[in-house]
Amino acid sequence: MLNKIRTIFYSMSTIFLAFAVITFPDESLEASIRGLNLWFEIVFPSLLPFFIIAELLLAFGVVKVIGMVLEPLMRPLFNIPGSGGVVLGMGLASGYPSGAKITARLRQEDVLTKTEAERLVSFTNASNPLFIFGAISIGFFHDPKTGLLLAASHYVGAILVGFCMRFYKYNEERSKPKHDDERQSFIKRAWNTLHHERLKKNEPLGHVLGQAVSSSIQTLVVVGGFIILFSVINKLLFLTGITHYVGAALAQLFGLFQIPESLSLPFIAGLFEITLGAQMISQTDNLTLLIQLIFVSAILAFNGFSIQAQVASILSTTDIKFAPYFFARLLHIIFSIWLTIALFKPLYLNRNAFSPHDITVDSEGNISQQYFWYDIWYWLEQYGYLISLSALVIGCLYLLSRLRKS
Repeated sequence: MLNKIRTIFYSMSTIFLAFAVITFPDESLEASIRGLNLWFEIVFPSLLPFFIIAELLLAFGVVKVIGMVLEPLMRPLFNIPGSGGVVLGMGLASGYPSGAKITARLRQEDVLTKTEAERLVSFTNASNPLFIFGAISIGFFHDPKTGLLLAASHYVGAILVGFCMRFYKYNEERSKPKHDDERQSFIKRAWNTLHHERLKKNEPLGHVLGQAVSSSIQTLVVVGGFIILFSVINKLLFLTGITHYVGAALAQLFGLFQIPESLSLPFIAGLFEITLGAQMISQTDNLTLLIQLIFVSAILAFNGFSIQAQVASILSTTDIKFAPYFFARLLHIIFSIWLTIALFKPLYLNRNAFSPHDITVDSEGNISQQYFWYDIWYWLEQYGYLISLSALVIGCLYLLSRLRKS
């Protein structure tokens, strides 16, 4: 019965989207271009280096060596191998869906068990500092102090989620690090592991680099497709009035909890696309800043259906289940909301808690403020497309060379 309901739902949804695109072709094209620009100028150039580095770390066995170092820390805290520390660091630094991508690769390399991979992906798929500080705090709220508050609640919330998920299937068998001789010194064992992993690949450096670039580009192309698709879906739901009907029902629910009803539409938009939702929340009038930041924290923790679809697509190539990741998003929302409330006074109201900018005086005596993350965001908007275009050309040339050899 459930499968029949799914069949009907999938079919009707696809038919609806097809008719909506035909009915609103100009608006669909505009939304598609908006999603494409976001991917081409920001997402692609900011994630590509992290994806390539992660592939190289795996190819040369560095991940396993780092895992040996971090095992005493990661196992007690999160009940995962030390190699999960690489995923945690890369996932928090580069943003979604890096955590899912690297976790899937570790699972394919049999570094993690299925359960350990499900624990790991649940808390390593987070927003990157560039988006929080550059786009949201300075771009939308025009207040860099909000960036520290949002980042603290988001990342501390993710760590707390990881601590909770350590109890997920707690008694299942765990992966064990393999060492040739436990009596050897740590440095010698690390060197043997590193050397053994490199010899196991036994591939030329150029081939390893080409595979790393090709795999990263393929993943990012899929990510771009999801960004464009959900940008169009979000726009069509607004145009067809579905968002307004759902928003009206949600406004009634918000009223019961004394939450401003004007946040219903921005919140729904944020469930699909974080960027649009955060922008709409920041522009909603007659709200206190704390309420705005709470809702932004919530949609950041939820990841949005677009990000969740990307994660589901990446995990589908492995045996990792999506359900633990989705459950962890609900936990992350709870932690992020309470952390935003608890940290609002010390990290925002107390202006001495954080000095996010450097003040300089130019030759004319004018004071200017330089914001690090906003500068990076602005630079990517101006020149990110060159990185994307260059990487796509290199990827196409690599694939062409492989086709010729085959």
